[in-house]
Amino acid sequence: QVQLVESGGGLVLPGGSLRLSCAASGDTFSDYAVGWFRQAPGKEREFVAAISRRGGNLDYADSVSSRFTISRDNAKNSVYLQMNSLKPEDTAVYYCAATIRRGNSIASKTYEYDKWGQGTQVTVSS
Repeated sequence: QVQLVESGGGLVLPGGSLRLSCAASGDTFSDYAVGWFRQAPGKEREFVAAISRRGGNLDYADSVSSRFTISRDNAKNSVYLQMNSLKPEDTAVYYCAATIRRGNSIASKTYEYDKWGQGTQVTVSS
């Protein structure tokens, strides 16, 4: 089974950028589609972005589609989330998640993922 560890969170000014990383270990990472989710205090966990097992299919939440970019490097067992033009409403704990998928299939619902990291805090504030 794959284990996931997120990193790269922190405090950033509005309009700034951050790059989150999700490092995987323990299984064949290229068998897994990966998603990023976030959860703000008092709110439900929500979908941010997803990428298929070899990177050929991407999906984004409407709120981030013009500002965030998901990518992966299977040789490094890693998935990344480049976040630009950050807004205070992007403040949340960000989680990466993985699920085995065939071909270019991806998933955007929390219940579709069975492997989760511990999360990394992103705070956008002046």
